[in-house]
Amino acid sequence: MARRRIAEEPVSNLAVWARRVGLFSLAVVLLAFVIARTGLLDIIPALVTFVAGLGFAVAAILLAFAAFVAIWRSGSGGLGYAVTGLLVGLALCAYPAFIAASAYNKPIMADMSTDPVDPPAFDAIARLRTRQANPVAYGGLRTPEEIKKLYPDIEPLDLAIPPQSAYSVVMAALAKRKDNVIAPLWRIIDARPPIPGRRDGYIEAIAYTPIMGFRDDVVIRIRGTRGGSRVDVRSASRYGTWDFGVNAKRVISLLEDINEAASSIKLEPPPPPPKAERRRRGHRPRR
Repeated sequence: MARRRIAEEPVSNLAVWARRVGLFSLAVVLLAFVIARTGLLDIIPALVTFVAGLGFAVAAILLAFAAFVAIWRSGSGGLGYAVTGLLVGLALCAYPAFIAASAYNKPIMADMSTDPVDPPAFDAIARLRTRQANPVAYGGLRTPEEIKKLYPDIEPLDLAIPPQSAYSVVMAALAKRKDNVIAPLWRIIDARPPIPGRRDGYIEAIAYTPIMGFRDDVVIRIRGTRGGSRVDVRSASRYGTWDFGVNAKRVISLLEDINEAASSIKLEPPPPPPKAERRRRGHRPRR
C-alpha cells in the first residue's frame, strides 16, 4: 500500500528573513554593548555599531509585517519566524524609543550646568577627551532664566557649612554610587579639596549610562561664601549633540543626594565668646 505524501506548506521567505535580520540585530547590539562596557575600542565604534543594530531591528520589524501580509494572502507558513523577528526588533527598539519620546520637547544640547555664566571647568577630564569628543567649553543653556524655565530644580546649592565640610559631604554623597570594573556607573578621576582663600574645591568624575555604559563627564565645584559654601554641578556628554535630558536628570539627582547628605550633618554650636575678666572681689576703683 503506497503512502500518501503530505505536502508541506511553503515557508514565507519574508518570515525567514525577518527572523534572520532580527537575530542579527540582536547580535550587533550585544557587540556594541561589549565594546562600550569593556572599552576595547573608542566610543565612536560602539555608537556606530549600536545605531546599526537598531537599524537592523527596524528592518526586522518591517520584514515581519510584510511576512504577515504575505502569509495572510497566500496561506504559506512561517508565522513563528515572523513573530520572532517582530518581538526581537520591538525589544531592541523599545527603550531607545521611550527615551526619545520622553525627551522630544527638550532642547538639543549635551551639556548642563547649575551656573551657565561661570560653569565649572574640566581639567583632568579635559586631558582624557579625544579629538572626536565634544569641546570642553560649556555648550549648554546660556542664562539662568533658560534653565529655570525648562528645569526648575537645577540651580546652585547653598549650604550653611564651611567649604571643607561641604567637600566632605559631596564625597560622601558620591560614595553611594557604585564603582566596579565590570559595569561601572561612576568613577572619580580627580578630587581637590578647597583651600580657604586660595582655591575652590573640585571633583571630576566619569558617569556611565546604566545599560550601554556610554561615558558622560561630571565636575562639581565647592566655593566658599559668606554664609557657608556653594556647590555647582556640571554634567556633559562626551559625544553627541543631544543627551535626551540625561545630563539634566543627573544634575538634579546629584543635587538631591548632596542636599540629603548635608541635612544629616549636625552642626556644633559655636564656642561662646571669651568672658571679660572679672574684677577681683573687694577691689574698687579709686575715686
